[in-house]
Amino acid sequence: MDFDKLQFGEILSDHMVLMDYENGKWLNPTIVPYGAMEIYPALCTFHYGQAIFEGLKAFYGIDGKIKVFRPDRYHARMLKSSDRLCIPAIDFETFIGSLKELLLLDKGWVPRKKGYSLYIRPFIIAMDNFLGVRVSEKYRFMIITSPVGAYYKEGINPVKLITSGEFVRAVRGGLGMAKTPANYAASLYPGEEAKHKGFTQVLWLDGIERRYIEEVGTMNICFVIGDELVTPPLEGSVLDGITRQTVIHLWKDQGKKVAERRISIEEVIETAKSGAMKECFGTGTAAVISPVGEIQHGDARVVINGGKIGPAAQGLYDEITGIQYGERPDRFGWCYTI
Repeated sequence: MDFDKLQFGEILSDHMVLMDYENGKWLNPTIVPYGAMEIYPALCTFHYGQAIFEGLKAFYGIDGKIKVFRPDRYHARMLKSSDRLCIPAIDFETFIGSLKELLLLDKGWVPRKKGYSLYIRPFIIAMDNFLGVRVSEKYRFMIITSPVGAYYKEGINPVKLITSGEFVRAVRGGLGMAKTPANYAASLYPGEEAKHKGFTQVLWLDGIERRYIEEVGTMNICFVIGDELVTPPLEGSVLDGITRQTVIHLWKDQGKKVAERRISIEEVIETAKSGAMKECFGTGTAAVISPVGEIQHGDARVVINGGKIGPAAQGLYDEITGIQYGERPDRFGWCYTI
């Protein structure tokens, strides 16, 4: 393995966790070699999408120990997704216990370089074979892992966004708050269209009025307006990002104001033009912080902070990654040590 040339999610580690749900209960989890599974063409997940997943990371700290960042929060979000998709819940002890054993077995797959990590993908799929629309009676829980390189190989470069136009990703009352494949499938075509136009990602507007900011690509989004951090509220169409939670916590810990409120594209353009908006950035597990340098909406185009990363985004990135690699104090007990 050449750990200096890792891409995201292309190399999979040696083993995986597997646990089945049958007759009303989850059976004992096991660890098996990573490999193909035998499934039937009528697998209900293929046809009706009853599936959820999560994504978190493990890091080698400077103390030589493996640390998983905020696994309790990722598990809590998995429970919310399970509930929305009618999937039986898995308790935290089973979740973290099976993850711990997997990481101990495959610890050689955890990269040791700063900026590198082991991406962890827990997921659950429905396992009944039928062609009728109903809730499955059987499920399979799995955890697979993948060593990943630095998200920004040449430093953190601000991205260019374009609003979603005729497309929407999710609506309140739908699946936007669940981490389920349908949300990501809905984002693919608009995302490709944005790239063809020379933009990095889509800035999603709400599905009702088509004017309120929701997410950026597959990340949550934050705006620094004055000294206040503004981020869209969790009203059912926005994923409750763990990095979003972390950023809000750290911002408040600095004694600064946070507003979880609706923010329109008109307000974004106006505050960016006036200079009241100091910074804009996305938050997510993969990139941690992704600064936004430019936003296009119709004929309107605004540049934020001169198209450069600002001190807030840089400071949050440094603090979060510092905690993850053990370079800064874990004051809030966010790291689970293996």
